[in-house]
Amino acid sequence: MRLTLDILKRLNGFEFIEEVTGEYIGTDPWVRIDKQYRFETDGGMASLAALFRGRLQLLVYHFMFGPEYTGGCPACSAIADGFNGFAVHLEHHDVAMIAISRAPIAALQAYKRRMGWTFTWVSWLDSDFNTSFTKEQQRSGRVDYNYRSLDITLGLEVH
Repeated sequence: MRLTLDILKRLNGFEFIEEVTGEYIGTDPWVRIDKQYRFETDGGMASLAALFRGRLQLLVYHFMFGPEYTGGCPACSAIADGFNGFAVHLEHHDVAMIAISRAPIAALQAYKRRMGWTFTWVSWLDSDFNTSFTKEQQRSGRVDYNYRSLDITLGLEVH
């Protein structure tokens, strides 16, 4: 009985944690994007808005695969091996997930087939999407990382 009460107390704690974190989900600052980014996908050209596929949020994994690469980054490939398994779970929480690389779509498709992957992978080869979001931060010398502002000129956290 004592063990059961202990477990119940812990479970109640988890429920509380879930309630508290649930209050914060979706409160991250949203950024208005007016630029019309275009991406090459398996189905042709698509806008940034289309990549959301009707979902509220878009999780973008920047997969290192450049135009001149013969294969994907080994670390990125190891991480991507798990995408097929969890992408469906994200979708159940109103989150679309994509991988994005600068390589031509044909190279991405060939590598994706070779690896047996089915997740959405798009090319930003003819776009400045990947660099647009960091230019201003790089100029200012500050970057937001892990919910903290970092001074990249010194590598120090800014409070």
